[in-house]
Amino acid sequence: MKLSIVMPCLNEAETLEICLKKANKFLSENKIEGEVIVADNGSTDGSHEIAIRNGARLVHVPEKGYGSALLGGSEAAAGKYIIMGDSDDSYDFSQLMPFLEKLREGNDLVMGNRFKGGIMKDAMPFLHRYLGNPVLSFIGRLFFNIPVRDFHCGLRGYSKDAFNRMNLKTKGMEFASEMVVKASLYKMKITEVPTILHKDGRSRPPHLRTWRDGWRHLRFLLIYSPRWLFLYPGILLMLIGIIASSILTRGAVTFAGIVFDVHTLLYTSLFIMIGFQFISFFVFSKVFAITNGLLPASPDFEKTFEYFNLERGLAVGFLLLLTGIILSVNAVLSWKYLHFGALDPTVILRQTIPAVLFLTIGVQAILYSFFLSVLGLKK
Repeated sequence: MKLSIVMPCLNEAETLEICLKKANKFLSENKIEGEVIVADNGSTDGSHEIAIRNGARLVHVPEKGYGSALLGGSEAAAGKYIIMGDSDDSYDFSQLMPFLEKLREGNDLVMGNRFKGGIMKDAMPFLHRYLGNPVLSFIGRLFFNIPVRDFHCGLRGYSKDAFNRMNLKTKGMEFASEMVVKASLYKMKITEVPTILHKDGRSRPPHLRTWRDGWRHLRFLLIYSPRWLFLYPGILLMLIGIIASSILTRGAVTFAGIVFDVHTLLYTSLFIMIGFQFISFFVFSKVFAITNGLLPASPDFEKTFEYFNLERGLAVGFLLLLTGIILSVNAVLSWKYLHFGALDPTVILRQTIPAVLFLTIGVQAILYSFFLSVLGLKK
């Protein structure tokens, strides 16, 4: 068995038969040893009978969701290569040779590109064509450095070996993004071929929900890229906070007629604290994802536990804590010098705000070091 064509199906009686006929025609005309699988997700409109009547292998997938159907169909596939496509007649299953040729060349994932191949009139909603797909595809390329211009094309091919290595998890529409991201993270060979998108042949509305499913795709991209979600914002906040706080601890600053004083110092210190939290969460999420098989391990991950172990984390935490204590003692001595009387807020706050900042971050560094060690127990 060389090729398995997998079609997810949920009440697609209107269009399923034409899709199956095109797929069977492709296999017979090109003398390809293969099978057509209908991964049924609980149809009640007679799709089962249509699939069997047209010689397809019916795979029942009880768990709801676009990703669930494709996972079930791909797991059941007997072919060396798999081509998946929606069963709404929006893709022409008789024109799959470009996908198969790219797979035979050694590519692990072959994506269809509807923007290169062509989008027929009324085939894609305006928001999907000019906002959703371009923006999410751009974010995917930016976050993961993937050479794919159409992240969400429903027609794509992949080897069974690549599918097994991807270890896909998501059950909904974000499955489309997960496949591309995982292929990139596992250093697989990815390419694209032009694909024509036709207007689907259904009379009912599509299963896709624009805003809900768009958010699920974006959420997945953010979660799988903790650098952009946590690390880069954290570094930016800490840099702004450190630079501004260093200036304001020396005295008030006037810019464009506006005076920035201890009140601003309080917020710049908060920037440092929030930035530290962001960077810590980056480390936590990365370790958790790798130790639980959600992301592949990397040399950087190995170095995490080689250099940033519990002992070093505790040493840094206690050093920060000691700095905070020293600054606090200095503030108390300044108060004692005034016989514990009234203090000038603009003076004393320049001592107490940094003291509180160091005390807080020191305690957090100690606790986070223990927590990171717990996350790395499996390692």
